[in-house]
Amino acid sequence: MKVGFVGVGKLGKDAAEVMDRHYDVTGYDIEGVYTTIDMANTLEGACIGKDIIFVALPTPHHPDYDGRYPTSHLPPKDFDYSIVKDMIHLIDGLVSEDTLIVLISTVLPGTVRQQIAPLVKNGRFIYNPYLIAQGTVKKDMVSPEMIIIGTKSGGWTDDVIFLKDFYNEFVAKGTRYEIGTWEEAEAIKIFYNTFISTKLALVNMIADVAEGIGNMNVDVVTDALKDSTMRIMGPRYMSAGLGDGGACHPRDNIALRSLASRLNLGYDIFDAIMLAREKQAEHMARKIMGLGHDVCILGRGFKPGVEQEAGSPAILVGYYLEKWGRTVYYDGHPTEVTQPLTYVMHHHDTYKGFKFNKASVIFDPFGKTEQQSGLTERGIICYNYGRGHI
Repeated sequence: MKVGFVGVGKLGKDAAEVMDRHYDVTGYDIEGVYTTIDMANTLEGACIGKDIIFVALPTPHHPDYDGRYPTSHLPPKDFDYSIVKDMIHLIDGLVSEDTLIVLISTVLPGTVRQQIAPLVKNGRFIYNPYLIAQGTVKKDMVSPEMIIIGTKSGGWTDDVIFLKDFYNEFVAKGTRYEIGTWEEAEAIKIFYNTFISTKLALVNMIADVAEGIGNMNVDVVTDALKDSTMRIMGPRYMSAGLGDGGACHPRDNIALRSLASRLNLGYDIFDAIMLAREKQAEHMARKIMGLGHDVCILGRGFKPGVEQEAGSPAILVGYYLEKWGRTVYYDGHPTEVTQPLTYVMHHHDTYKGFKFNKASVIFDPFGKTEQQSGLTERGIICYNYGRGHI
């Protein structure tokens, strides 16, 4: 089978390389990409004569909405679909009905039917958003929680069966397929992401309550909740710490605010989620301020193992600290800075063995840091937020 893959970026590159283990994949991207798959110099090279073409292009927000800084005060705003729409139109002009065009980018419910599907006049079209995350894309491709496929009618069409057979070559046996209309597939993807944001907002609220009320360890509470599988779901995203991050989750909630406004729902849960994320970062920053030092945040990327800073909850905490007059260093500090600092642990494994300045404080939002030999002797104390001990 001949496969085209348009958009070999942060997520698309790893996804295409997984497919390339089983199929003849040709990629195309406007940026230079180092990858193991064959790359075409032109869009035509990645599209003409292909059985299936995957489109993994960004649906960006304005940079002000990426989650590194407060956004709840900004007006609701949908994604920018211009890149996807332009490329779908160009791709369709290069193919015939023998080619299936598969869009995997995140869009709001209603977008495909209203803005994207009408652009496809020559080829065939399916909406197939991925549940993948930076740092684990190849693992997520092989062992996905589910595969989401949207069609015009929501039925098991020949194209759905064709796509299912395509994935069955490399995904784990027994993988769940969820088939629905374009709108249902769009909603499954974006509400999946915002469900995670909601869980994180809730468990971080529990940490704030534990910090404020005393005699309470947030982990005791969240451990009890995450093991309650009869009504509350599984254990993932049930440990309190820094807030939700990344290029997807915060921006998806922001986009859903625009949908709630457009549909005149009269309420906006998504605004509350984003406001909670910001207030939780602000509460944590106030606690750090109270420790009395300048700050070194260890881990600037939005999660361990990923350098991308979009949606970084660590930068959001740093924003408040700098706003209130603290000097904030990220990922270490200049060697000439020898005074005590408050070190905020974001990426624990990355900074194993890090040399902390004498008489400093280690502030741990995740409660993973214990008072270790070698720290006590240097007058270093550990503050585990929401765990009731220092």
